[in-house]
Amino acid sequence: MNIFGLIGKDISYSFSMDFFIRKFNKESILNTTYKIFDLPKIELVGDLFRNPMIKGLNVTIPYKISIIKFLDKISDESKNIGSVNVIKINNNNKIGYNTDIYGFEKTINKYIKNKDLKCLILGTGGVSKTVSFVLNKIGIKYKFVSRKKKNDILSYKDINNEILKEYNIIINCTPVGTYPQINNCPNIPYEYISENHILYDLIYNPSKTLFLKKGFCRGAIIKNGLEMFNIQAEQSWKIWNS
Repeated sequence: MNIFGLIGKDISYSFSMDFFIRKFNKESILNTTYKIFDLPKIELVGDLFRNPMIKGLNVTIPYKISIIKFLDKISDESKNIGSVNVIKINNNNKIGYNTDIYGFEKTINKYIKNKDLKCLILGTGGVSKTVSFVLNKIGIKYKFVSRKKKNDILSYKDINNEILKEYNIIINCTPVGTYPQINNCPNIPYEYISENHILYDLIYNPSKTLFLKKGFCRGAIIKNGLEMFNIQAEQSWKIWNS
């Protein structure tokens, strides 16, 4: 039996197992399964690596950065970003990749009409590094937003009407609003959001987070993370079978 799976913390909300089990059934992929590995700490990943049936893993919050020290090698893109979301295991070699790049670039390009748009990236974790990498690639200026202001990073308290007039795209890279905490949202002044804004939430469960609902009520274009999830998942399968 070949085992693939997802590692993360508090990840019962994930669609990953459903996605891959449906794929295996639809494509008659035999002797293969997918499991959720909810790890309270990243050090426990060593137990998974010792299981010879595990051939590949997806990685999600909060381990996309901390997983790197447990790998034998990472792709050049993952090295540049400092974030890994896919692991291929081959003859005990553990190789890290980043398919979030492909998924995010494919989806955000549909909304970029000109390169004069500016973006606020909410959060500074692993997926935010992927988002900034792609924005650099396509020529979109951005600022990170975090709970604490430091260096060139804004705090949530810094976001006001003037900032939101300048930055048209807001991308939520935090887990705030993920099921079951559906009544939470990033702390930004939504009263200044307008039809000139694009709100992109990388969360896909629920399909419309409170962040997106508040943006929609103000006339903003909204986008959730389901399409990006599906694209990066398919890329994971290609990597595991290459």
